[in-house]
Amino acid sequence: MDRYRIAPGAITLAFVLGGLGAALPAGKDSPGGAGIPPERVADYVHAVLEADRTIYTTYIVNRLQEKGIVAAAEHWEQDNALPLPAQFLQHSGRLVAEKGRGIRYRLIGLSPIYQRNAPATDFERKALETLRDQPNGPVRGLVSSGKKQYFQAIYPDRAVSAACVTCHNNHPLSPKRDFKLNDVMGGIAITIPVE
Repeated sequence: MDRYRIAPGAITLAFVLGGLGAALPAGKDSPGGAGIPPERVADYVHAVLEADRTIYTTYIVNRLQEKGIVAAAEHWEQDNALPLPAQFLQHSGRLVAEKGRGIRYRLIGLSPIYQRNAPATDFERKALETLRDQPNGPVRGLVSSGKKQYFQAIYPDRAVSAACVTCHNNHPLSPKRDFKLNDVMGGIAITIPVE
């Protein structure tokens, strides 16, 4: 029976992603013309991401490291270790993007260890600057890519564990080495297509 158990976060995310077909604005094929506002969809997705990442960090990574069973490491695949919490979120974001539903999420920062995690647009850069100074976020807006429009919400990403701070402050490629616990390290960018 246990092999059929699905994590509550996965069920919630499936319902949210399934409801994206009803996201604003309502298309001509949408019965009744009602839909879920993209702000709410982004908030739902962020809530699931935040909960899953917290559970992964607290109950899996920290717990298994404290018991000496297995550690989290940047090169987890080669080291036979667990992915770091940031890598967990990045990898799950890639898997979601591969499903082709149009929704994307990723971690971004003004001082990322790897340039692939830098802001990709002026909107993302300005949102991160706003969140650095006013971390109550999210920062939301409509963005364009080619002929398509997207709703984007950037949520503050805080250093919630000592492991986050230690990794960033000690990494040889890190441009910033003075993070403290609970600092805003960057943002979680959630991008939803608007049709």
